[in-house]
Amino acid sequence: MLMSRKSLGLELSAAGFSFALVGGGKTPLVEAGLSLPFAPGLLALSRRDPNVTDAKAFVAALREAHLRLLTKERSVCVSLPDAVGRVVLLDLEARFKNREEGLDVIRWKLKKSLPFEIGAVHLDYQTLEEKENGAVSLLVSLISRPVVQQYEDLINEAGLEPKLIDFTSFNLYRLFAPRLELSEDGAFVTFYQGAMTVLIFNGGVLGFYRTKEGVADVQNLFREVNSSFLVYRDQNPGQNVGEVFCAASPGDAESFRALVAEASGLEPVLLDPERLLRQGSTLGLDRPGLHALAGAVGAALRSL
Repeated sequence: MLMSRKSLGLELSAAGFSFALVGGGKTPLVEAGLSLPFAPGLLALSRRDPNVTDAKAFVAALREAHLRLLTKERSVCVSLPDAVGRVVLLDLEARFKNREEGLDVIRWKLKKSLPFEIGAVHLDYQTLEEKENGAVSLLVSLISRPVVQQYEDLINEAGLEPKLIDFTSFNLYRLFAPRLELSEDGAFVTFYQGAMTVLIFNGGVLGFYRTKEGVADVQNLFREVNSSFLVYRDQNPGQNVGEVFCAASPGDAESFRALVAEASGLEPVLLDPERLLRQGSTLGLDRPGLHALAGAVGAALRSL
């Protein structure tokens, strides 16, 4: 008898953390999951300095929560807030001979524009598009080594094995990808864990990324979303956004959808995790509870 494949995801934020144990299949199955708060100030989000202010409490919280999942799965895919790193969309005139050459070229191109020393940064990239003239468009993710090293060390200390680490915005995209990938010229706008993120695609290629932490005030939130669309249109004249998708917690979803409609000038499609996921028979989460697992589920899906 074949064993069904499972993956464990962990999302961390300043407010708290979530675990989700997810099984594969056409419609992923959330077999177990829980969301718990951190003590105020336990995570101080920073791009430069280690984020966890109380290592002992952090490790104890993760260890206890993992025990409550009743799973032997210890290898975990981790979702970190976008605010602890940097994401850059970079266009280069020529392709690379190999990955190491690509990393060297990116470091050289970005060394003067980063808020930290390039030598103290963990850098990764993926190719978004290769053009006929040899130019390439890249998605570059950067995070300070002291920041990511602390997370890795403390997760290991909690008895878990971090194998893949990504930013929350991309894990949310991964969760909703079955719907989003049907639209080549679409925007994905989220308000999640106190952060707003806008991703805009042209011809199926990511062409705009922007995130902003701490925008819970409605006026600030509208201003940030509206500004994102204005900047995209200014930078990409003639490239129209065909569809807009949005996601927010159930309590904010309708008001956020209306806000995005006003900012974008289009009627957004409101995305809901309930339509893309199944729950285990003993889980029984309500809509807010399932939505709170979105970042952890998206992380888990990366290894399924």
